[in-house]
Amino acid sequence: MTPPTLAEQIGPRTPGAIYRTSDGLFEVLDLIVAPDLASALLLRRSARWAVIVRDLVRPGARPFAVGSVWTSADQLVQAGPEQ
Repeated sequence: MTPPTLAEQIGPRTPGAIYRTSDGLFEVLDLIVAPDLASALLLRRSARWAVIVRDLVRPGARPFAVGSVWTSADQLVQAGPEQ
């Protein structure tokens, strides 16, 4: 079995996208694909990418970085604008 590609790991989480997981509803603010910056944001030396999100359920929630891989349990609610 081959490991998932970077695009498969990130999934449809492009800036402007809204997606739902078991943890909540999130808007993608930025996608970081620079490993050095992703590692610093996630505090993980092996990070290759990070997604900056805003929690849409919690009022006043501050943006934060996530590095969780897109799974079949995640649901795209709204795609981001085409780049």
